Amino acid sequence: MSQTILIIEDEEKIARFVELELGYEGYTVTKAFDGRTGLELAETGRFDLILLDVMLPKLNGTEVLRRIRRTSAVPIIMLTARDSVMDKVSGLDSGANDYITKPFAIEELLARIRNALRNTAPLSSTEVLSASGLELDADRRTVTMRGKPVDLTKREFDLLHFLLKNKGIVLSRESLLENVWGFDFAGDTNAVDVYIRFLRGKIDEVFNVKFIHTVRGVGYVIKDDQ
Repeated sequence: MSQTILIIEDEEKIARFVELELGYEGYTVTKAFDGRTGLELAETGRFDLILLDVMLPKLNGTEVLRRIRRTSAVPIIMLTARDSVMDKVSGLDSGANDYITKPFAIEELLARIRNALRNTAPLSSTEVLSASGLELDADRRTVTMRGKPVDLTKREFDLLHFLLKNKGIVLSRESLLENVWGFDFAGDTNAVDVYIRFLRGKIDEVFNVKFIHTVRGVGYVIKDDQ
């Protein structure tokens, strides 16, 4: 049975072009040309992946994304002409799995789709990961520090999870992007720095610990100081 993709895109020529290319690749495609219609279709839960434009009539893509994420973990790739780092961070932090800017090569979009579909299995672990008083339960997706809950976004949790799985190993920004974001982030490695700052603000600063260490010129590492 072919995988199903929902395209929410108000530029009908772009939507039709992408639909044709996806059809050639064996995907089943549904289109919506405004945010409200797209959200209604997405909420049916019958799609394996969603391509979502940001600038949409009736309901913008960011709000559509937030509402979908209240009930669904379906992979979502944002399609937009906005290409600043903070725009990307905002989309990813709202729950997008990937972010591609217009104009884009169809070969790249197809590769991003394949990658997103491969990398949507939920994180799972038979044990709680821990270091220096912090505990992460990958099944329940909870984090505590010294017994107190730490509230993290999806992206923050996934980044912390990968750092903890590789405790004691210095991880480059490129490695973190590839394994946490699930794709090569086209050189914008400072997105990793942004999320490291978010984690430090919620862990290091709140609990007065040196939890995530920077290795200058290389990347980041979590050390177990217990």
